[in-house]
Amino acid sequence: MSRILVTGGAGFIGSHLCERLLNEGNEVVCLDNFFTGSKDNIIHLMDDKKFELIRHDIIEPILLEVDQIYNLASPASPIHYQYNPVKTTKTNVMGTINMLGLAKRVRARILQASTSEVYGDPTVHPQKEDYWGNVNPIGPRSCYDEGKRVAETLMMDYYRQNNVEIRILRIFNTYGPRMALNDGRVVSNFIVQALKGEDITVYGKGDQTRSFCYVSDLVDGLIRMMNQPDFIGPVNIGNPHEHTILEFAEKIIAMTDSKSRVSFKPLPQDDPKQRQPDITLAQEKLGWNPRVSIDEGLRLTIEYFKTKLKG
Repeated sequence: MSRILVTGGAGFIGSHLCERLLNEGNEVVCLDNFFTGSKDNIIHLMDDKKFELIRHDIIEPILLEVDQIYNLASPASPIHYQYNPVKTTKTNVMGTINMLGLAKRVRARILQASTSEVYGDPTVHPQKEDYWGNVNPIGPRSCYDEGKRVAETLMMDYYRQNNVEIRILRIFNTYGPRMALNDGRVVSNFIVQALKGEDITVYGKGDQTRSFCYVSDLVDGLIRMMNQPDFIGPVNIGNPHEHTILEFAEKIIAMTDSKSRVSFKPLPQDDPKQRQPDITLAQEKLGWNPRVSIDEGLRLTIEYFKTKLKG
């Protein structure tokens, strides 16, 4: 049994990770400032004696005794991370420094939840871990893209300079229950619009591609990576099955029996045209493969949003 800190533990991915770690018999400390996280996501864990919730912003240092740290704290959708871009950068830079300082002091292993956004609008397809990316450092998305790139830099420097045990994992588009209704990302937007019978907003021609990974598969990848004895990453975790945004909109309309129509709007600045992970390294090093099909994952996610919209 380990004592494990999850920053951003009340968020969409963090809450699923906390739940899985508790089910495996660990003590879990969930740290969240509730900017995008929600008590609803973790309320069912509060009665567990091995679960502890601390309201805290990782921009400020904190002293805790833990064995492992999963650093997931950061707004992750453009709507949220562009709301206060300076704060987003601070969370990824100052927050990561604070978590690395904690890991160094208590000799904990730390996993940084990085992102496919470090590849920017990629000129290489699919994206492998050795690709350095094509990021606009002064664009509206750069607070997140560059924030996560600096977080990876800090991880490597603490590893080289202070022998901190690190793991770096790059998350590609993830979806599933507990995504926020106002998340602003493709899956939640399309499902909520379809269930309400509103027009489904597709940017550009809808020919840009995304690869969607169900949350339980991602959590499995996070835990495998953390407990991998010698491989520090970075490693891509995502579903390599690629869809155009338009196909995706049509699929959701069909699955929800919606009367919604697709409406096209101009493409936002620096929106990546293609996004598909090369997961060879995850398969080789972690024995990881996504197991939940897009149809099964969407079915579960649609059920969740139906309940949410009723409530």
